[in-house]
Amino acid sequence: MGENRNWIQKILIVDDSEMNRDILTHMLGEEYEIIEAEDGGEAVAILRQRSTEISLVLLDIVMPVMDGYEVLTVMNRNRWIEDIPVIMISSENSSVHIQRAYELGVTDFITRPFDSAVVRRRVANILLLYAKQKNLVDLVSDQIYEKQKNSSLMIAILSHIVEFRNGESGLHVLHVQALTEILLKYLVQRTDRYKISGRDIALISNASALHDIGKISISDEILNKPGRLTKEEFEIMKTHSLVGASMIRELPIYQEELLVKTAYEICRWHHERYDGKGYPDGLKGDQIPISAQIVSLADVYDALTSERVYKKAYTHETAMEMILNGECGTFNPLLLNCLKDAADEIKRELKVNSINFNNERQLKSIMNEMLGYKELSASKRTLHLLENERTKNEFFAEISKEIRFEYTVDPSLVTFSRYGAERLGLKETIMEPKENEELWSAISREDIHILAGRLEKTSFLDPVVEYECDVNYRGKTCRTQIIARAMWTEDETPKYEGTIGKLIPVGENGEIKIQKRENE
Repeated sequence: MGENRNWIQKILIVDDSEMNRDILTHMLGEEYEIIEAEDGGEAVAILRQRSTEISLVLLDIVMPVMDGYEVLTVMNRNRWIEDIPVIMISSENSSVHIQRAYELGVTDFITRPFDSAVVRRRVANILLLYAKQKNLVDLVSDQIYEKQKNSSLMIAILSHIVEFRNGESGLHVLHVQALTEILLKYLVQRTDRYKISGRDIALISNASALHDIGKISISDEILNKPGRLTKEEFEIMKTHSLVGASMIRELPIYQEELLVKTAYEICRWHHERYDGKGYPDGLKGDQIPISAQIVSLADVYDALTSERVYKKAYTHETAMEMILNGECGTFNPLLLNCLKDAADEIKRELKVNSINFNNERQLKSIMNEMLGYKELSASKRTLHLLENERTKNEFFAEISKEIRFEYTVDPSLVTFSRYGAERLGLKETIMEPKENEELWSAISREDIHILAGRLEKTSFLDPVVEYECDVNYRGKTCRTQIIARAMWTEDETPKYEGTIGKLIPVGENGEIKIQKRENE
């Protein structure tokens, strides 16, 4: 019974000589699935779409469009070289060429003319070596994955226990986490005063879930009292910040973990006020850790916009007005500016969280099913899910008759959905789209440059651009709306790295045309 071709390792052969590709395919084709590219540009396009599938690259040096060194440079920038070994193939065997290739991450070097036994043995050895390394990485990844999963699970359990006792809907923790993350992102955009990295944003957002853990010590009569608390009751309620901090501080282990330290700061000081009138320690200004300042603002906003046993929910607009007018205490002016900047995103995000919570059982079922793939390691799970997403995207683009595209800055490459390429009369992958005459036949050079310029001026907080222009669909010009979203890196200083989007033909009456399937 023949082996399933999906499980055969795939080798990408990149050489502008058809004869060389044929020779290598003949040598390796019985044991491996061969994918061919006739130049470096085509190789990069294939890697961008199928990097998770490819086990090895056989790469020529001297080629048109992009040479072997340029391909290696792109593989390094995209970190493909970490997972995909490369064997350089060339008749150029000088020490200078070989040294440069090794510096760029090449694993081995084969010279022409090819010796069949040498080629097979070196390919097998490299694949075996990488398989062993990958198994080791997978083992470590699994351990880290399980640790992170268990940590998140315990935080979720503890925080929801508090919410259950507090008679809240279960959304409070989710809202505070989401608000904390949004405010931190806007704060990083406004100032570098607090030296907050991407890792810090994730850390503070996760730790925020424990902000009210001390309420576990407060009696139900006080926690769920429908009316106003007496002075004595309020003094008891105020103790929850110190109790929560003590619970964190008295953990017998993990005191040096950043998550524990951050959780302590948030538990103890999230009721401090910028003017020094908060509790328990009366800290003022930036004496209060920025983690606690942000969770404090998030906590107040959500308390206002959520229904409680003692009050109805205020609208987003009313809550914003109350906070900005100082009716809910004094906050860091920088954070208030961030709150104003983020107002629209906060409103959208909390609506999404509410929808997600309403489907929580279904989501948990899906999550449990995903985590149940015990035969898959953490990294294989990730690749499995990514591949599923890619397949789904292609499928929905095809059946919905949508003209989707993806652009990457490095390498400069645009990829259209299969249907989109057919509709426009273009190749699915086009190198250097800003200067490509084939693409200009569908969309004018001027419109391409205008759209590109607008996308490059976006930010990761406001990444969407809408642009209308004439597009040529195989000889027929039609007014078209282009909706594009700029993609930004998650570095401390985000960088523009590409775009995803789609083209929507517009009817003569100005309404968007709905593309029908041929059989309808």
